[in-house]
Amino acid sequence: MTVKFKRLALIGIGLIGSSIARSVRQHELAEEIVCAARTSDTRRVALELGIVDEAFDDPKDAVKGADLVIFCTPIGTYSTLAETIAPVLAEGAIVTDVGSVKGAAVKAIGPHMPSHVDFIPGHPVAGTEKSGPAAGFAELFVGRWCILTPVEGSSKAALKRLSDFWAAMGSKVEIMDPEHHDLVLAITSHIPHLIAYNIVGTADDLEDVTQSEVIKYSAGGFRDFTRIAASDPTMWRDVFLHNKDAVLEMLGRFSEDLTALQRAIRREDGETLFKIFSRTRAIRREIIDAGQETPEPDFGRVHKSDDD
Repeated sequence: MTVKFKRLALIGIGLIGSSIARSVRQHELAEEIVCAARTSDTRRVALELGIVDEAFDDPKDAVKGADLVIFCTPIGTYSTLAETIAPVLAEGAIVTDVGSVKGAAVKAIGPHMPSHVDFIPGHPVAGTEKSGPAAGFAELFVGRWCILTPVEGSSKAALKRLSDFWAAMGSKVEIMDPEHHDLVLAITSHIPHLIAYNIVGTADDLEDVTQSEVIKYSAGGFRDFTRIAASDPTMWRDVFLHNKDAVLEMLGRFSEDLTALQRAIRREDGETLFKIFSRTRAIRREIIDAGQETPEPDFGRVHKSDDD
């Protein structure tokens, strides 16, 4: 499969962008890797890490001559960036993104794309709570899904090339309708993040539990919520604002199920609680069997010994 590009332009070089850069470098998928970043400090770090060949403050300079352009910025920036780079996009270039809301990406980027490029929205379902160019690592996409949501006018050749590109970085590629993607991700990713942000905020607000106790006893489930709640606030603000309909629909379903749990606890209905907990435990096993998590205790965390 031919996946090598002449010039890869990354608009944004945070966790996902820097991980792409590292993986592309490792697998020799592009002759040249460049990026555009808003701050001089981010550009400096990206260059010092050696993950890009050049770093620009103006995205137009980054995408000139690029045959693959990837938006790696919060969704709220897409429209302005797309309008900015559109006049200088090379003929035959593939333009894609890594955002977790695809309907919004189609609406924000699509109208600005000239007819001589292929626009194919994408979403690598991978990440950590960390951000910035130093947070990335080449193995981030290995064994993870990358969902591509081609739009009307996307060529089969470009879709094949982009699919091969993600596969070469270790991803399993799925083709999906943008609206269906947003509904699926609302429950598998967006709602869990919303719950994490809420429960961590609630714990912080409780007057009868001091902050020191919250930190002290966080080895329970609360600690794992704090990991999710540490995710980039700008990115997740944009996710909820741009996937509003799907999130609200899934949140309604969640609220109904939560009410059912509340009712079971009030009525001391142990049988119902046991059935629900058994079903959800089985889902955890299925996720492990699908290779999307490890079975190690403590969520696979590696703890340093006292000698380290």
